[in-house]
Amino acid sequence: MTSNPLPVNSFPRSSGSLFGIPLPVQMLIGLVVGCIIGVLWPGWGKELLPLAQAFVKALRMLVIPLVFSSITLGVYNMGREIGTVGRVVGIAFVWFYFATSVCIVVGLLMNGIFHPGIGADLTIPGGKVPANAGLGVDWVQFFLDLVPANLIGAMADQKILPVLLFGMLFGGALSTIGELARPVLGVLQGVQAAVMKMVRWIIAVAPLAVAGAIAWLISSQGTSALYSLAKLVGTLYVGLGVVILLMGLVLYAIGENPIVIIKKIAEPLLLAFTTRSSEVTLPIHMEILERLGVPNKIVSTVIPLGYSFNQDGTSLYLSLAVTFVVEAHNIHLDLSSMLTIIVAGLITTKGMGNVGGGGLIAATTVLVSMGLPVEAIAIIAGIDVFMDMGRTTVNVMGNTVAVLLVRKFGNVKGDEPLPVPEGAQGEPAA
Repeated sequence: MTSNPLPVNSFPRSSGSLFGIPLPVQMLIGLVVGCIIGVLWPGWGKELLPLAQAFVKALRMLVIPLVFSSITLGVYNMGREIGTVGRVVGIAFVWFYFATSVCIVVGLLMNGIFHPGIGADLTIPGGKVPANAGLGVDWVQFFLDLVPANLIGAMADQKILPVLLFGMLFGGALSTIGELARPVLGVLQGVQAAVMKMVRWIIAVAPLAVAGAIAWLISSQGTSALYSLAKLVGTLYVGLGVVILLMGLVLYAIGENPIVIIKKIAEPLLLAFTTRSSEVTLPIHMEILERLGVPNKIVSTVIPLGYSFNQDGTSLYLSLAVTFVVEAHNIHLDLSSMLTIIVAGLITTKGMGNVGGGGLIAATTVLVSMGLPVEAIAIIAGIDVFMDMGRTTVNVMGNTVAVLLVRKFGNVKGDEPLPVPEGAQGEPAA
């Protein structure tokens, strides 16, 4: 008996509302409360740091199981889809990886120009900086360390890159063995679902962590650190503007008018900006693209994949958040550090598309892979809502470009059906 393929978007994001107050608003309230406590009661504010430390330790606890299960299932889905629809998905994934790579590099360039983390001393007690941080890397040893001699040992030591490599190879192998993979995939889906539920529980207490982190920050360093956080938000939006400009150039190069396209998809772009959810925009986004003359078979294949694997805005945010934390700890960003951010970020963002709070989790994962303190993530969480609005909008724009690229080069005619995965006949498009 055959089974349906694993759905791309199996786990919708939780709203995280409490008493009707959305979680992002709760985080903003936590930020304001933390500022008030830090200004009016600095002695008490310094004692609230453990709230942030416990939050960060809880996130670190989930990194390994979430990364392994998400990456493995993500690569399995990619391998299965490429084998099913061939050229269309192949072109889409080439663009996904190219676009997210460019976005990560743009983030590094924006940091190199504006340096929002320099001067922001976010070193939290207990956040230890390794003695060799920022020093050169022995590249031979680096590549040897990518291959884990003991996977369990690598997981126990929270060595992210070897776990990512094994997960990619494991997922690729599962995609080639047919029905024999189903029991293993069932276990991995269960692990992923359970860990995602735990992520939602932990993210739900983020407002308390934000209040504690900001109260400690204001109590110990004054309000100057808030300027650095505001500069980080501003730097992100400058970078997102650069990315949109680059996307416009790509559209122009394939014969599309960027201004016309942006006007046509204005509704899903505005919806993404206000709701901060790509999934909410999916139905109207697909409908508009079909009205633009894109065959349904392309739209219904590329868009669902893109919402999971093409996180352009999130990739830019990831590189900026990581470099912000690095420079806030007075660590020099050399070429080896930036290459590590690119490699780890490129892989990590492909496994976090369906995770609520995925941006924070991805940034935590990259920092752990670099052996750097992750305590400052609790501080960045306080301003995450402002950054999430822009990066979600760019995610939608990037998926629009992906669809139009596939229409240009996919050689798919309107009456030419794409292959349907075995066991999926009769299912509606994702």
